[in-house]
Amino acid sequence: MTKQQQILGLLAWIVLCFAASAIGAVASIKAQSFYVNLIRPDWAPPGWLFGPVWTVLYALMAIAAWLVWRQGGFKRHPKALSLFLLQLGLNALWSWLFFAWMMGFWSFVNILALWLLILLTLLSFFRIKKLSGLLLVPYLLWVSFAAVLNLAMWQLNPSILG
Repeated sequence: MTKQQQILGLLAWIVLCFAASAIGAVASIKAQSFYVNLIRPDWAPPGWLFGPVWTVLYALMAIAAWLVWRQGGFKRHPKALSLFLLQLGLNALWSWLFFAWMMGFWSFVNILALWLLILLTLLSFFRIKKLSGLLLVPYLLWVSFAAVLNLAMWQLNPSILG
């Protein structure tokens, strides 16, 4: 693989990951005001923190996928890269379920499935290129925290997140 192909591949993974982010962001246009009006647990982070954290996580995800892709792409690693794409889709869907459609139960089911897919992706990536698996650890940890926060906010706001 030439250096130019590698750079184009990295750009493609970055665009793909941030496209998923943008799809979620469309659902989150009113997230700031929505989040502020929810009853939140004392340990809930401020709303402004989510954007910077997710920006770093999407960048790490893109690099992780690119590192695996460089090891032979979909021809050699169809399962690992397909798991990555599937979890990326569930990631984008979560914002719609929680912020746009205000579906607490389904957003929680989604984030549990997302967590499992991230774990499977991380393990698959780790077997192919250790660094790519390690790059997904912060993502798994953040989604673990987000799942607990999702559950707490759903339980604290049944009239809104019914």
